[in-house]
Amino acid sequence: MTTLIDIAAEQKSAEVTDWAARIGWVVGLLLFIAFVYWLMRQGWKWRGSLQSDLPELLAAPDAPGEAKLELTGRYHGSTTAGQWLDRIVAHGLGTRSRVELTLTDAGLDVVRPGATDFFIPAAQLREARLDKGIAGKVLAEGGLLVVTWAHGDKLIDSGFRADHAAEHAAWVESINSMINTTEGTAR
Repeated sequence: MTTLIDIAAEQKSAEVTDWAARIGWVVGLLLFIAFVYWLMRQGWKWRGSLQSDLPELLAAPDAPGEAKLELTGRYHGSTTAGQWLDRIVAHGLGTRSRVELTLTDAGLDVVRPGATDFFIPAAQLREARLDKGIAGKVLAEGGLLVVTWAHGDKLIDSGFRADHAAEHAAWVESINSMINTTEGTAR
């Protein structure tokens, strides 16, 4: 006959956690995550080397003229014109950052703290429009100011989001009228 003492003696406590196996899984997971990030970085560098034929970005002239419009906000990146998912990463154009835009008669000055600044001469501006997205960023319809410009033999779309989205319409109107005026005088 089994007594309570015998039953208590036969019972064992639950297994203790196997720390070696758990540490092995955690280390394996961390190595996998590091490998995925390394692959992403290699892809970014590869895309940059494919776009190495893109000329260097222009710097702003010493005297660009009086500012027509100014805007602060975010730079969301640049893509091949008309292909909103084909991100351009060469020369730092793929780096998101804060931005200060200044439109003058000479062109568009793009100042990006912590990233490469660049200047788009008025003759290279092609169009400005409101859109809903660019590679890596999708907003409500009309939430993004997209400026199309020529750089070398390539047309580029650059996406900007003002701190106050109500400013976008004035930018589209000013840039497009500036382009029409420039085209009218070039004829």
